[in-house]
Amino acid sequence: MSLPIVFSDKPLAKDIQDYLAKHVTLTMWEERYKLKRELLYDKLQGVNGFITSGASINEELLQSAPELRAVSTISVGYDHFDLNAMKNHQVIGTHTPYVLDDTVADLIFGLILAAARRIPELDILTKSGNWKKGDSRQLFGVDVHHKKLGIIGMGRIGEKVAKRAKYGFDMDVSYYNRTRKEQTEHQLGVTYKPLESLLCESDFIVLMVPLTKETNHFIGAHEFSLMKQTAIFINASRGQTVDEKAMTNALLSGEILAAGLDVYEQEPIQPTNPLLNLENVVTLPHIGSATSETRHEMAMLAAKNLVYALTGIGTGYIVKELKELQIGQTE
Repeated sequence: MSLPIVFSDKPLAKDIQDYLAKHVTLTMWEERYKLKRELLYDKLQGVNGFITSGASINEELLQSAPELRAVSTISVGYDHFDLNAMKNHQVIGTHTPYVLDDTVADLIFGLILAAARRIPELDILTKSGNWKKGDSRQLFGVDVHHKKLGIIGMGRIGEKVAKRAKYGFDMDVSYYNRTRKEQTEHQLGVTYKPLESLLCESDFIVLMVPLTKETNHFIGAHEFSLMKQTAIFINASRGQTVDEKAMTNALLSGEILAAGLDVYEQEPIQPTNPLLNLENVVTLPHIGSATSETRHEMAMLAAKNLVYALTGIGTGYIVKELKELQIGQTE
């Protein structure tokens, strides 16, 4: 029986290529510039498995790739999967949870500290030669330790953030989640609160919900109006989970103190976006999992996921909504 044919829209490390070569026939896009959609469709002809780091898997793509049986995304999020279309075409989807949890939690705490202590703003002030004697009060930030942290979306990453907050910074941690997690409450000493209570009481608010129809603009003008004027808002989930205009207004008006952002409604963020002109906003270019170690682990897991989806060999993380689709050797 011939090996399944796999295409990757990005270069893969040699050890990942070596692993795949034992189970599939691999081709890769190795150019520095992004693969255009029309050429991608051509590359997917006759392909059974597709490794991607964000290509939109929609009806148009699936119709252009009739032999496709599995798509493996090098990400924990899979909002670029059209799940209904994939079900209709019997295409399995996989993702890469767990391996990036600690790395993203580190970044979230970096945003918390950077926004609270105004680190990027004061770095620029120092380097520009504008640090003057007698400026001490103008350089004040706010403490992180012993403050109240509210986490919206207590998934794996939320739990890692809670652990850092509780045991590293002695913070009082509460959370809001679609379903209450009593085991997490017991293990980490965190408290469940209704969303409005969390918003009203927290000094720092971290948003970590997945992007779905229900969570689009989950945080908007009403939610910002409930927050303390001294609150610092952190978003490392997806940009579309927040009404960006409402957030900008809340920051400009002093309704909240500051924000730390790794994601935006439009990415890359446009140079004209008013958020880029606000000193009380820390802006990062969606780098949640962006360390060499973690990205390598994610790519290796994506490879193992794809082998499992195509052949049944090993184990893999199938997207929960697509788990009912058959796994096995492609003819």
